[in-house]
Amino acid sequence: AIVADYYTHCSCTLDVGNRANVEQALALYADTLPNEDGLTFPDGFRLEPPADEGTELWIHDDGGGDVELVISFVLLCAERLFLEGRWGFEYGLTASRPLLDGFGGGAHVVDLSDRSSLSWTSTSEWLAGVLAGGDGNA
Repeated sequence: AIVADYYTHCSCTLDVGNRANVEQALALYADTLPNEDGLTFPDGFRLEPPADEGTELWIHDDGGGDVELVISFVLLCAERLFLEGRWGFEYGLTASRPLLDGFGGGAHVVDLSDRSSLSWTSTSEWLAGVLAGGDGNA
């Protein structure tokens, strides 16, 4: 059997609206308790403040990301910082070796106003649906 390492990659920004919210979001990232799997936000992604006086936080992986932790963090920020509107990001899935199921990706869109997931897609599910005769429209 071929052994491979699997990775999830993402890079996106979250605009938190003002400098006070930047500081609060950074504190939420650092101080939140582990989830049911024992993971904290730093286990699933890196968060970097704006280099200037901006309000967009940079969310990215450092070799392997966790989509669910990114979404949980963004929804927590939406709740605590009263963010509104829609936000989304794309992610890529890769393997350390060329395997048939080793590559893909997807995207998620959340409604910051009501703190819910609006829509998501997976490239592997999309491809399987089209090959089975679907039209490819989500």
